[in-house]
Amino acid sequence: MPTQGKSSKMLQHINYRMRCTIQDGRQLVGTFKAFDKHMNLILADCEEFRKVRGKTDKTEREEQRPLGLILLRGEHLVSITVEGPPPKEEVGIARIPTSAAAAAAQGAGRAAGRGVMPPVLGAPTFAPPGLQGPMRGIGGPAFNQMTPTGHGLPPGIRMPPIPPPVGMRPPGM
Repeated sequence: MPTQGKSSKMLQHINYRMRCTIQDGRQLVGTFKAFDKHMNLILADCEEFRKVRGKTDKTEREEQRPLGLILLRGEHLVSITVEGPPPKEEVGIARIPTSAAAAAAQGAGRAAGRGVMPPVLGAPTFAPPGLQGPMRGIGGPAFNQMTPTGHGLPPGIRMPPIPPPVGMRPPGM
């Protein structure tokens, strides 16, 4: 029988309902969606369970709160246990929607560009600054934009040249 790596053992539990215990004693129960080499986990429909002691009486009760979709850092993870199998509709091969089912699906597909709004009648059709694409030259600012200017000096007057560091010859020598 071939040996299995840790990642393949974890892959077997994708979409399972998992209970994760973290270092501070809280337990998170959610649908296990993804993991990485650091054992960071993505849990969907997650709920947090923690034990709380009353201030006046020393009875311990369990509080529950919904968290939704979370990323659990592997550094804080103590243990993972299986709570339940994946839902029946997700078992096996993912179903590809038929054209009728796809047509009935909600939502609308829209192109995602670089943040440029679609043109409105009568509005200018250029992109806002910074989203206009490459600039003159190799993609950086123009040469005159890179020349140092003195703070508070009138336009057209340049700062004196910076002397070379001590021990270095000036250029051209």
